[in-house]
Amino acid sequence: MGVATAPSGPASESDRTGPGRAHWLHVARETADDLATDAVAREHAGKAPFDEVSRLRESGLLTLLVPTELGGGGADWPTAYAVVREIAVADGAIGQLLGCHYFLSWSARLFTEPALAAQVERKSTAEQWYWGGGFARQDLPLTLTRKGRGHVLDGRQSYTTGVLVADRLAVRAERADTGEPVAVVVDPAHPGVRIDGDADTFGQRLAAGGSVEFDAVPVAAADMLGSLSADEDVLSPLAALTSPIGRLLSVQLLLGMAEGVLGEAREYSRAGHSPWHPAWPAGSPQDPQVLTTYGELTVLTRSASALTDHALEAVHGGLARGEDLTYDEYAEISVLVTMAEAAASRAAQESTTRALDVVGSRSASSRLGFDRFWRNARTHTLYEPAAHRLRDVGDYFLNGAHPPFVLPR
Repeated sequence: MGVATAPSGPASESDRTGPGRAHWLHVARETADDLATDAVAREHAGKAPFDEVSRLRESGLLTLLVPTELGGGGADWPTAYAVVREIAVADGAIGQLLGCHYFLSWSARLFTEPALAAQVERKSTAEQWYWGGGFARQDLPLTLTRKGRGHVLDGRQSYTTGVLVADRLAVRAERADTGEPVAVVVDPAHPGVRIDGDADTFGQRLAAGGSVEFDAVPVAAADMLGSLSADEDVLSPLAALTSPIGRLLSVQLLLGMAEGVLGEAREYSRAGHSPWHPAWPAGSPQDPQVLTTYGELTVLTRSASALTDHALEAVHGGLARGEDLTYDEYAEISVLVTMAEAAASRAAQESTTRALDVVGSRSASSRLGFDRFWRNARTHTLYEPAAHRLRDVGDYFLNGAHPPFVLPR
C-alpha cells in the first residue's frame, strides 16, 4: 500500500507554476526512504529530532504549502496530505511533526488579513522556520494582557507537538479583558519562554512534545494572527474550515501508520515466517490464518482510505468555494472528516495490534521495532480520540445539528 491518490481539485495560479504534485510525492518518498533506514534506532534513542527536521528542511517539504510568489512550493492541501501520509508510513512521529507544521504555518491565511498572512509566510520561507505548538483549548488558558502599545503573554501550555525543535510557536491565548481566544505567534528564543521536554510518552517520542511556560512575553500586533472564537458573528464558514483541515492531517497520519506496519509485516511474512504453522515452505506464505488477518486488515485500511478520500475532496472543495462557503456546507465537510477520523483510528489501532500477532513472538524483539507502530498509533489516538466525535455524527444525522468547532491538539 502506498499513498492513496486524492482528488486534486481546482488548481490555483501558484499550484500551476509550482513543481507539481508528482514532484512533491517523489521528494516525500525519497525522504521517507531515508527516514526508514534508521527509524528503529532513532526511535530507541529518543533524541529531540533536530536532525529529522533538518532532513525535512533540506528536502524543501517545510515550504510546500507556501505560494510560489512568496518563495514556497506552491502546492495544495491534497498534496500536503499525501506527503504527510508518506512520511508517516516510515516514521509516525516525524509525520506528526510535519503535519503540525503545515497546519500552524498555513493557518494565518484564514485567521488574519491577507497582507499580514503573506508577510508571515514570506519570512517563514526565507528563514526556513519549523512551526510547533497548537491552538486546542487548554484547561488553564494562556493569558494575553494589554501593556503599552502591545500585549504580554503569560501562562503554561501543556504537551504540544514540535516545541523542542520549533523556530516559531503558534499558540492559543485568551484576552484578559474580553476572554476572546486568539492565535499568537511567539519566538521560542525569547528569554521569557521556557520549554520543558516533559512529555515522557511511550509513543510518538520523536514528535518533540513538551510544555511551554510564558512569562511576560511581549506580543506585537503583527504576532497576533486573529480570533479563534467559535461565535458565528466572528468565525466565518471559511475560517471554520481550519478544524476539518487540521483533523484530516490526523487521519492521514493514522493511515500512514497502518500502512507502514502492514508493509513491514508483509515483508516479514514473505520471508517465510509463520507464527502459527512453521512447516509452511519458506518464501511462500500460505498460512490461512495469516492470509485471513491480512485480508481483514487490508479491507479495514482501504475502507478508511476511501472515506478519507471523500472527506479530502470535500475539504478541498470547501477551500475552493472561499467566502461563498455556507455554514451548512461547512457542517457537511466537518462530519465527513469526523467519519474518516473514526475509521482511520480503528484501522490504525487494529493494524498495529494484529500485525504483531502475524509476526508472532518475534515481534517482541526491540531490534525489529514492530512495537513502535502500536505505541505511536495508541499514543496519538489517546491525544486525538475520535470515539466521542461519533456523537456529533449521530446528532447531525438525526437532528441536523452542526458539529462544534474543535481544533486538533
